[in-house]
This record gives sequence, structure tokens and C-alpha cells, in this order.
Amino acid sequence: MSHSAPTNDSHGGHDASGHDAHGLHAKYPFLAHHFETPYQQFDSGKLGMWLFLATEVLFFGALFVMYAILRFKDPQVFSYASQYLDTILGGINTAVLILSSLTMAIGVRAAQTNKKGLLSLCLALTLAGAIGFLVIKYFEYTHKFHLNLKWGQAFYQPATPEDKAAVKVEMKPVESPVLAIVSPNPSAGAAPAALITLPPADKSSVVAPKAGPDGVATPAMVEAVDAPAHVAHSEGSHLRDPAMPPNTHRFFAIYYIMTGLHGIHVLIGVGVIGWLLLGSFRGRYNSDYYAPVDFVGLYWHVVDLVWIFLFPLFYLIH
Repeated sequence: MSHSAPTNDSHGGHDASGHDAHGLHAKYPFLAHHFETPYQQFDSGKLGMWLFLATEVLFFGALFVMYAILRFKDPQVFSYASQYLDTILGGINTAVLILSSLTMAIGVRAAQTNKKGLLSLCLALTLAGAIGFLVIKYFEYTHKFHLNLKWGQAFYQPATPEDKAAVKVEMKPVESPVLAIVSPNPSAGAAPAALITLPPADKSSVVAPKAGPDGVATPAMVEAVDAPAHVAHSEGSHLRDPAMPPNTHRFFAIYYIMTGLHGIHVLIGVGVIGWLLLGSFRGRYNSDYYAPVDFVGLYWHVVDLVWIFLFPLFYLIH
């Protein structure tokens, strides 16, 4: 949304002695001493805000590149692991942020037109949306931590007593037939060159390694293959799902990094929007001075935009 700048007293300024010729600093208490006019101050502040937001775009852009590399390397991991994310909660959070971005834009316009009551209402609604987003994300995170859907090696640790009982700590020997590999020239009567044990016909007794980081199994990750073909993620038993591909923990690593950093930006937004709300209650902002509302509005729109990309990239894969 394009906003008009504060009053441009461009004919003001300082005389040769360095004094304020037209008393602009007395007329506009918010005018900093190192600016000659409110217009200059507003433009300088907005330029600085856009430069800051450019660094934010570069910051999240690097994370999106990392996401693209990991997904290109392990597409089956992202397709499988996204089923453990709650699409409904993610969709609600998306709607909450979009609505809060709308109320923020209306609030900026209210500040420009001296509608102080509407400004306070819009800032309060925007703040409520930001807090609501964090509350929903808190429940998402705690649920996943409870199921041990974490990053790194912790992802492969049993999450519940039932999981611990299902996971075999030791590899059990299995009686198997023996296949003899003979030399290339059978007529020579050579002895078998090697012996290979074959798995038994009854696969229900086979003990198979569970894929851990980089496809390597550890004794604590060994489980029976006769587990159900797919275990509902609500049971918190991803370790008992034989369909789980290797390196599934990488999905949750990038998920927590990107959504966690976005959550930190939302938390910062809660602080600055709350500060604006207090200022609006005191009548601080009007058509002459609304720069802080405008700048925070730009920041909040970028935070909203980042989540609009994060939601489909993580929650809508499968």
C-alpha cells in the first residue's frame, strides 16, 4: 500500500547561523535534530526500513536455497515426513497472519487520516493475531516434541514406552538356508568359493535395521519387519513405520530452523506492535507523524509473506 509522506515544509530549514529559521522543530516535536524537515525524516526512515527488509529477504532467501537443495537431494523424505505436520493448524495460522496483515494496513491508513480509535482497534487486532499465531505454533511444537519428532539423532530415539518395547535392542540370529557359490568352472570340482545365508521364507521373523542418519542403523533402531505397513502418526510411533525413508530427520531439521526463525520474527512483531498500541492509546500518532506505524506495517507484511511461502513448502507436499 502506498502511503503519503508527512507535511513537507520544504521551504523551512536553517539560516546561515544554523538556527531553525521557521521553528520546524518547535512545530513538530517528533522531528529529530539532525533532520531539517519532517518529509526528509520520513523518507530517510523509510529508506532505512527497506534496506533492513532487503537483508531479511537475503536471510530467508539463503534458507529457501538450503530447503531446495535438501528437497532435491531427498524428495522422498519430504514427501513422507510432511504427513506428520498438521495441515489444519498450519492453514489456520496462515489465515490468522493474512487477516493480521489486513488489519495492519487498515491501521496505517487510520493513522494517516487521524482516526485514532480505528488505529488502536486495528493494532489490537493485529497484536491478537500475532499472539494467536505463536500460541498455535506452541501447541504444534510441543506435540511434535512429545512424539519425538525432532532434528538429528534424537528423531530415532523411542518416544513412548510402547515404542521402546517394540524396538529390538539386539540383532537376533535367524536360521537360514545356505547357498554355495562355486568357482566359474564347475567341471574342475572346486570347493565352494563362498557361503551366503538366505533369509527364511517366513518374513514375519526377519529382524531388519531401521534407517537412521545417512541410512545407517544402530542397535537401538532395530525392529521387526512384521509391523503394520503404515502406523498413524497420531500414535507417535514413526519408528515402527517400515515405510520411513533414511534421513527423515533432515526434514524436521530444516522445518524447525525455518519456522522457528520465522516465529522469532513474529515474536519481535508482537513487541513492536504492542509498543505502537501503547503509543496510539496516548494519541502519539496522527497525519503529521505516523512513520513508526508505517514502518512496522512494512515489517509485518514481509513476515506474513515469508509464512505464505513456508506453509505450502512444508505442509502441502503430500
